[in-house]
Parts: sequence; structure tokens; C-alpha cells
Amino acid sequence: MTNAFPPNQQFRLAARPSGMPRREDWQFHEEAVGEPPEDGIVVKVLYLSLDPAMRGWMNEGKSYIRPVAIGEVMRAGGLGVVVASRSPRFAVGDYVAGGTGVQRYWSGAADDKGAAFVKIDPRIGGTTAWLNTLGMPGMTAWFGLREVGQPKAGETVVVSGAAGAVGMTVGQLAKHMGCRVVGIAGGLDKCRFVVEQLGFDACIDYKAGPVHAALKEHCPQGVDVYFDNVGGDILDAVLTRINMKARIVICGAISQYNATAQVKGPANYLSLLVNRARMEGMVVFDYAARYPEAVREMAHMIGEGNLKSIEFVTEGFETFPEALLMLFEGRNLGKLVLKVADV
Repeated sequence: MTNAFPPNQQFRLAARPSGMPRREDWQFHEEAVGEPPEDGIVVKVLYLSLDPAMRGWMNEGKSYIRPVAIGEVMRAGGLGVVVASRSPRFAVGDYVAGGTGVQRYWSGAADDKGAAFVKIDPRIGGTTAWLNTLGMPGMTAWFGLREVGQPKAGETVVVSGAAGAVGMTVGQLAKHMGCRVVGIAGGLDKCRFVVEQLGFDACIDYKAGPVHAALKEHCPQGVDVYFDNVGGDILDAVLTRINMKARIVICGAISQYNATAQVKGPANYLSLLVNRARMEGMVVFDYAARYPEAVREMAHMIGEGNLKSIEFVTEGFETFPEALLMLFEGRNLGKLVLKVADV
């Protein structure tokens, strides 16, 4: 078995970054592909999901999930094909999605809890959609919006990071629920993408001028639900425009992830008191038992043409350190995916 495949290439965490991760923070490692144990599988990784949360996993300290250890294969979601199996759960040729890590092959127990592999049908939505709308970003959008944001038809929903993986799905789902949807994104191209391709009612370019003034223009009736992916100054600006009983979903804070100074908290938090509003954090893993429900519903929406899954695919496993930075430099329209190999 160990001679059946090329050497497994991996990116392991070599140091905890200060600010933006550098190539020196990674160790490129090669090792033989291990034979699967009894009840185990070997997965050839085809695509890797590049997500803002990965930056947080590189930091030491308590969080919703343990940090990646120094010397450990970098944690990442991936999609691949089973190339060896000693498990009745998966056959050679099955497509699977799960926690592959940043490597070309994954080998281990088929029921490994960290990998949590599930069989997928790449004919539904397209292969890479399973790392986007039908994967963790889509689950985050579905449960964060519906369970925490709880929008009602006719309400105004604002979402930051609107051209990214989670934001693009949040906005489309909110439109489907009968809401007025306003995105916030950086740059004219992203704003056009959000309005013209995704169907948002409006999009605020935070690079073009004060967000507060644009919110006043595009949300004349105030903000009922704010889905926050960026934190920082934009969260502060939205807090000045919220309505009575507004709901703020704290999903991410990409503006803060590479900060070397203390994280900037909301100065306008008293607006929550005045408006009897609620701000609640959301971690997608809390809803893991219900993922099939969301996948089923969104796969149907994709099939009916009511939901778009748009991926920004970059190629080359060896480019992983630079590809990850694209998230923080704002160079992707849609979900950022790294292609590792062909089938």
C-alpha cells in the first residue's frame, strides 16, 4: 500500500504568526502514504477549503476549538475521492468531504471524529459547491441566519463580507425569505457582483466612503438583522442604525484576525440597550447534527435555480501559503478554494 501512491505532501504549522501569516510559518513535509487501518480509508484530496477561521486556529489560547499544534498538519476542510478502503462505509471511488487537513492524502479510520467524512454526490451543485453552499460556509449561513438572526419577511438584513463564502449565501437566503438585503463589501467589482449576480438590493463599498452615511441611504427604515463577518469599525457603524429588537449575528471578525494590537471591540454597544437588541455569537459546529437538513433544503434550492454557489478556484498545492492570504487581501469573489489534484 505504501508504494501505491506518490509521497504525501503536507503543510504543517511551524510557528504562530504575528500579523499576516508568512511562508516561514509553515513547514513543507513529505511522508509515505500510510496503509489504512482496519475499518479505515485513504482519501486523495482534490480541493481544499480556505476559510478566515483558519487564521484563528493558528493562534494559541482558548477558543471554540483547540488551536493547531506546532508541527501538526494545518487543519482545513477538504473534498476528495477514496482511493483505498477497508471500511464498509466507503468504497473506492466514493467522493467524500471532511477535515482532510492541508495535505495531498488523508489516511485513517473511516469514522475519525476529527475528519468526520461524509459521502457526497458531486452531481448536485457541482463538486466545489460541497466546500461552499453545501459545506461549512453554507451551514454557517443557513443556521446563523435562520436560527440566530431569525429574519421575517419585509425586514432589512445587512451582511458584511457580502462577496465571501458565508456572506453571499446569507444574502441570497434572506432574499428568498422576503427581506430587503444590503451587503457590505470592499470595492466596486465586489459590489457589482453582489447586486448583479447574487440579487442583493444594494451593496455598500466600505472603501468608497463612510459606511454610516451609506447605511442611512440604503437602509432608510433601519437594520433589523445584521450578519457580521468582519467586526471592527463596520460593526460599530451598523450598531448606530439598528431597529428596536434587532438581532446581530456575530459570525466572524476578519478585520481583526491579523491584528497585532488588542482586538477592537464595539464602542456603540449601548445601542443594544436602547433598542432592546440582541447580539449573539454563532459557531456552526453547534448545529452539526442538523447539517443534512440544511444540505437537503439548499440542494433543492440550487436545483430550482433559487440559490447560486460561486467558487473562486486557485490552483497549486504548493501555493497554499500565498493562496490563504488572498482571503485577507480581498482578492476572491465567492468561496476561495484551492485545487490540489485532478481525480
